[in-house]
Amino acid sequence: MTTSATATTPGRGRRGGERPPDRYAELFATYRAELDHVRLADHSRRAYASRVAGFLRWLDTDGAAADPTGADPLSDAHARDFAVRDYRAHLLAVAKKRPATVNAHLTALDHFFTWRHLVRAAVDRADLPEQAPRALTDDEARRVLRAAERLPSLRDRTIVELLYNTGVRSGELVALDVDDVPVTARTGAVHVRTGKGRDGGKPRTIPANPRARRALTDWKPARAAWPGADDDPALFLNRYGRRLSTRTVDQVVADLGRSVGIDDLTPHVLRH
Repeated sequence: MTTSATATTPGRGRRGGERPPDRYAELFATYRAELDHVRLADHSRRAYASRVAGFLRWLDTDGAAADPTGADPLSDAHARDFAVRDYRAHLLAVAKKRPATVNAHLTALDHFFTWRHLVRAAVDRADLPEQAPRALTDDEARRVLRAAERLPSLRDRTIVELLYNTGVRSGELVALDVDDVPVTARTGAVHVRTGKGRDGGKPRTIPANPRARRALTDWKPARAAWPGADDDPALFLNRYGRRLSTRTVDQVVADLGRSVGIDDLTPHVLRH
């Protein structure tokens, strides 16, 4: 497959890299309008739109012959899989994108094709290289914690403080119940009932330092006003009154990181 300059150079317009080919302009405008009503941070909406526009630009040129049957990849699931698989290869081999960036593009396309009622493409994510756990520098940690203090959601501030100050994993965090985190002005602990890794999943108790105790002391009474607070013992609830998911924790942390210029912030990085 020959790669043209058009396929690798982002179109520019009023929304930067969100400019699609003319023949997809109406479709993209409808999708972009739908994104405005999706519960995502503004920068996530922009990223999704930019990545989908990039796919449409590629599809308009190099991706035109992705499926040998000639079916439309925007309406046929089989052709869609061919196209997304070829686009993944293009991003890796031609555009020289990092695997994590390629996977971010695939996530945006999952959302786009779900909106198109085709569900996600049957395409594997790019393999991420194994590496030592990334840790925040002192400067990054200060920026993250200062930004966390300005978060409008007390729940989200508490999540960040616990991840950073106790080292719990995101799965352990969302499994916590209110009774698992007894705190007073001078003492406090986080009782992890199930874990993984070196501890073999055994329960363990983590001392809560002053910052973690203060966050929990503030959060517990505020939690009582959340939907489902009387029905679900979970320490952290979503807006529907159910136990929070690790996906939401990932999103909270990622949004916080991007707000201070740290694009690879994850709960795993935060706890290190």
